[in-house]
Amino acid sequence: MFVQTACEALRSGHVLELQYDGFSRLVEVHAVGFTKEENPVMRAWQIGGGSATNEPVGWKLLRLDEATGAVVTHQKSLAPRSGYEPGDEVMPVITCQL
Repeated sequence: MFVQTACEALRSGHVLELQYDGFSRLVEVHAVGFTKEENPVMRAWQIGGGSATNEPVGWKLLRLDEATGAVVTHQKSLAPRSGYEPGDEVMPVITCQL
C-alpha cells in the first residue's frame, strides 16, 4: 500500500509516478485517505501517462491498494489544481491533504 508514499509526494510538493490499471501515470496528489469501506485512496490530478478511460489528464480517484511501483519524482507539482476542495466526502478518514 502506498499511503505513505502518496503523502510524501503531497508534502514535498512533487509529482507521484505509479502503475495503475496497466498504465504508468504521473499525478499531483491533493488528498489521501480511506473510504467508508476502508479502501486506501487518493484524489489526484493526472498530468501524464495512460488511462483506462482514455482521459490522461484531469481529476482521478485512485485506489492505492490497486497501484504498483509508486515513487516520488523530482518533478515539482503544480497543486492545488482548479476545482480542488479540502475535505473530500469520499474519504471519511483523511491521512493527508493540501
